[in-house]
Amino acid sequence: MDQLVATVVPIFAAGFAIQQFLEILDPIVVRLIGERDKKLILGIISLIAGLLIAFGTGLRVLAPLCIYSDIQEGSYFDLLDALITAFIISAGTEGINSVMKFLGYAKESKKGDAAALKAWVSRDEDARDIMYRMDRKRER
Repeated sequence: MDQLVATVVPIFAAGFAIQQFLEILDPIVVRLIGERDKKLILGIISLIAGLLIAFGTGLRVLAPLCIYSDIQEGSYFDLLDALITAFIISAGTEGINSVMKFLGYAKESKKGDAAALKAWVSRDEDARDIMYRMDRKRER
């Protein structure tokens, strides 16, 4: 989990920096291009910045999640990881918030699974015996 946090923090910072950069560009784009195409232009600038950051720094969001741990770096999965990372970065803080929300859901799901297992073990005599033996083996 420490590696995941160490990876997500720079992605969050990059997304925040892009978001702030777009805030500065907003009035300039409105003056030069107009309100109608502002969102399109800022979106393209944001995506280009996200691509430059993801490919330039080597930041990846899927690798720390061990999505493809058996596949070597440099494969097309690394390219896909970089593209996904670029999209997340280009979404600013909203993109990284979506990733954090997903991780929160995964954590809550694991808590629920552990609670269900604990309840099952407490009711089943054989399961309780197995867990007791496993705990004794760990103590050795």
